[in-house]
Amino acid sequence: MAALLGSVARAAESDSLPTPAQLKGLSLEELMDVKVTLASRQAEELSRSASSIQVITRDEIRRAGIFTLPEALRLASNLQVARIDARDWAITARGQNASTANKLLVMIDGRSVYTPLYAGVFWDAQDVLIDNIDHIEVISGPAGALWGANAVNGVINIVTRPSEEMDGGYATAAAGTFMRDLEAVRAGGKFAQDLHVYAWSRRFRHYPSDLPDGSNAPDAWGLSQSGFRSDWTPNPRDRLTVIGSLYQGRASQPTTSQTQPSQVAVGQIDMDGENLEARWSQGNGEPAGIEIQAYFDRTARLIPSTFQEDLRTWDLEFQHRFPAGDRNAITWGAGYRLSQDDVTNSAVLQFRPAYRDLHDLNLFAQDQIEVWPDRVRFTLGARLQRTAYSGLETMPSARMAWTPDSRNTLWAAVSRAVRAPSRIDVDLYVPSQPQAGLPLSVEGGPDMGSEYLTAYEAGWRTRMGAMMSMALSSFYNRYTDLRILEAASDSVAVIANGADQDVYGLEADAGWQPTPWWQCRAGATWLKKDFRSQAGHAQIPVPGISGEDPDAQYSLRSSLDLRWGFTASVWLRYVSDLGSPAVPYYSAAGLGLGWAWRNLEVTLSGQDLSERRHQEFQDGSRTAMEIPSSASARVAARF
Repeated sequence: MAALLGSVARAAESDSLPTPAQLKGLSLEELMDVKVTLASRQAEELSRSASSIQVITRDEIRRAGIFTLPEALRLASNLQVARIDARDWAITARGQNASTANKLLVMIDGRSVYTPLYAGVFWDAQDVLIDNIDHIEVISGPAGALWGANAVNGVINIVTRPSEEMDGGYATAAAGTFMRDLEAVRAGGKFAQDLHVYAWSRRFRHYPSDLPDGSNAPDAWGLSQSGFRSDWTPNPRDRLTVIGSLYQGRASQPTTSQTQPSQVAVGQIDMDGENLEARWSQGNGEPAGIEIQAYFDRTARLIPSTFQEDLRTWDLEFQHRFPAGDRNAITWGAGYRLSQDDVTNSAVLQFRPAYRDLHDLNLFAQDQIEVWPDRVRFTLGARLQRTAYSGLETMPSARMAWTPDSRNTLWAAVSRAVRAPSRIDVDLYVPSQPQAGLPLSVEGGPDMGSEYLTAYEAGWRTRMGAMMSMALSSFYNRYTDLRILEAASDSVAVIANGADQDVYGLEADAGWQPTPWWQCRAGATWLKKDFRSQAGHAQIPVPGISGEDPDAQYSLRSSLDLRWGFTASVWLRYVSDLGSPAVPYYSAAGLGLGWAWRNLEVTLSGQDLSERRHQEFQDGSRTAMEIPSSASARVAARF
């Protein structure tokens, strides 16, 4: 099925560029004390969170010489991030990775960017200007009680910088051997009492990846984006944020015949969209507060003679938090989403009906109970959600955190999460195409229901003095009613619920800072899984049906602050092999060198330097693409 679905679907701490003193970024102690909101929907210290959560800082992104959002997500060792070709990625957490991975909720400033077409993310369209990112919060593990259906294996929230930090002008340009070129400008200022605004625009173009014989693959792409953000704080307790952007892009689309894999055809993808988000918050981190968020998001994608979609999403969400006595903190809220999905059918790919209004309503509540103040905390939560296809779903969660002293936190959790059906599960129709290796027609399952996860987690987070920190997480996931493709007759295959899977593993993340000018960070994940068909289902064997996941992956990053404004960094990665389709293990090395002086910054970087080229993931619907080693240079200035 993965093969079929694959075809469908710092810069600165202040107003100026960083000074040499600022380039060191956050110390390990400061990082552990960073406030995160993703795990509990209210600000809490990272060191006390009862979740497997990591924070990617903008200093880490800058040092790595990164230009796109998926590349930045590699910095979180609790994610599986595999590059398929120049523009396409397979990204998830804790298993079941695919080009159409559908169990990871991704948000940009709280706006969901997953598509109800297949419950995943079009990574070539959902991007941001990297220099605008403040930080990225990444949870591995279920968070359905707070964030709803599709927050099954993890949640990501990309947080952009507030407007009051962005006064003045900024320009950057970059060029490289794989990333072709990038140009971006930004301007911001104070326009009224307590009103700050900045606007930005960028153009990005990328060279193609490599075919196995070393020639260029037909997958070059480019994207242009513009946007703005405004923040108005009329008083210390209230804040109104308005964010908007629009984009337009074009990419080549490599495809291949299943009967003649050496023959690569080239199609074209055109994409465009716009979004507008408004968020009013009251409380400014106080125990009591209200937040109301609304957004409109439109995305469109065209593959001539194959597929065309226009999706409009309207979303409204309310959240209220308040103390109940001395030991309880209540957070509750409700939301409504309307997705209007309009598909233009073709002879090779159809949705029946072509147009749908998808309604989604939810109600959630959470109680944080300080059983022993500053020592033992229980968090109980649940969400009721009415999804468009499967009806009412329940997602409860129970978490416990024990902080015996100021350096250690032990936590455990049990929770239930839901992956609700998408349009591709229910409405898809693909006529049989024997000449393309598809002897059966494929139909969505009218009775297709949700996929379910019951997850058991435990973890330990510790600070070993001022120089070292470590976090360990273990998990055991039990999935039921997973999606399969099964034979309904001699000529028809149907998408249905028909498999179970057990996945268990460990995640480790450690930081070491022997001196104020030298930091090291290491991460590792180990994962095992057992996929099995349910009795009574005639499953059609499809490579990658249970996802393609490495048993182990390791990363090591080291950064140094040198004299005269110079910085240096090195990044090593190892990913074990994948099974079916087979992809061999690979290792990759990255290097970075930066220099900052007054309002000028220069960065030189190299990626994937340990091999001339390597493959990271195999999407069965196209010829295997290989990622070449690359180098790039970037110049940024403030004025």
